[in-house]
Amino acid sequence: MALQSVLSAQDMLDLTQTVKEHNSKINEGKTPQQNLGKDDFLKLLITQLSYQDPTAPMEDKEFIAQMAQFSTLDQMTSMAGDFARLTNMLAGNEAVSALGKSVELYEGEDVVQGAVKAVSRGGGGPQILVNGSYYSWEQVVKVFDDSPSSTVEK
Repeated sequence: MALQSVLSAQDMLDLTQTVKEHNSKINEGKTPQQNLGKDDFLKLLITQLSYQDPTAPMEDKEFIAQMAQFSTLDQMTSMAGDFARLTNMLAGNEAVSALGKSVELYEGEDVVQGAVKAVSRGGGGPQILVNGSYYSWEQVVKVFDDSPSSTVEK
């Protein structure tokens, strides 16, 4: 015996609205994640293993392939962190080489020019001291050699 139910257009609209409101309350304050991380991959693998049919377990080849994917994902995550640290270190070295030189940088709409008096290596990248204020090295657009005819574009 089959049970059938037909909703009117108004009932369907009300149901859709209720579902949207419920989902927005559940997801309130959460930001959607674009990429799966290694923790997500492990959760999926454990869930898959937990709910597999005991009479037809996962093939060895499938399991090995998934573990290889996990290993690759872990290595790529590690490499991304290493590249971020390398980029930060190279930017720091570049900022240190500007010590004592004049720079031009943008602070919002304003152009700031002055000599680099100090360099600080912060967690978010190097900071330079120009005209008594610290600026991110990323804001620098020109470095001047201070000799009469040489200007270096960053």
